[in-house]
Amino acid sequence: MMQARTYPAATPWWSQRWPWLLMLGPFIVLLGGLYTGWLAYSQPDSLVVGDYYKRGKAINQDLRRDRAASALGMSAALRYDVARGVLVGSVGGALNAGRPTPQRVLLHLAHATQPERDIKLVVVPAEDGAFEVALPMLERSRWQVLLENEQRDWRLEGSWQWPAQREVTVRAD
Repeated sequence: MMQARTYPAATPWWSQRWPWLLMLGPFIVLLGGLYTGWLAYSQPDSLVVGDYYKRGKAINQDLRRDRAASALGMSAALRYDVARGVLVGSVGGALNAGRPTPQRVLLHLAHATQPERDIKLVVVPAEDGAFEVALPMLERSRWQVLLENEQRDWRLEGSWQWPAQREVTVRAD
């Protein structure tokens, strides 16, 4: 005669380890997706501009200003003196272009990714083109350098990786 087999009492699924381990992967992915969605919603992308069409139309005007800087033989050199907290520079070329007094130059240091950290300065170069302007702290970053006169007749544009580059020279091409 055959003996009846006895099986251990069935335990509910939630008391087992394997279902929980199998559910852990999708749960972690769900949490990661929710966190990524929160990041995307709470921190808007500052690299995209709302008036892209107007900026695109302004490119032709910028090219005209670049050509004017080339015709005037414009160039600029910038160096940041950390000890004194001073930005030292010089502007070369036909800076005053027939004007008797030194011309004011607008200097814009644009942060590569965060527009709220941009630095805008107004400098008045001496007759030889040299200038100094107080700048208490220059953050380690890649800066877009833009120099132009007040009338916006010409402009110089370049890139400066500070402090890897102690000095930058921007020339009109």
